[in-house]
Amino acid sequence: MNIADCFGIVAPYYNLVLVIIVGFMFLRLFQMPNKGIFIVPWKILFGGLCIYIVEEVLNILSIIDVLQTPRIINAVFEMLMITLFIYLLLLQKDYMEQRKMV
Repeated sequence: MNIADCFGIVAPYYNLVLVIIVGFMFLRLFQMPNKGIFIVPWKILFGGLCIYIVEEVLNILSIIDVLQTPRIINAVFEMLMITLFIYLLLLQKDYMEQRKMV
């Protein structure tokens, strides 16, 4: 087994740990009192993060042979995340344009 195989096996675990840390940071952001911050794009980004967590858990379960999912599931998750990210960018752009008009 070479080093690339080792990283391929261990990477989903590290990704999941780091994403959970980022999730706690998002929860702290949502608990802060609203001080005029446009928070909707951050909530959409958190939704994308939750989809990523589900995808990583399914990958880990697949690696340890607990659950086998079809490969199309990963593609669907990726498409959902990319769609959410594009939507939040367009939403932020629209907010900035409306703010510029006022």
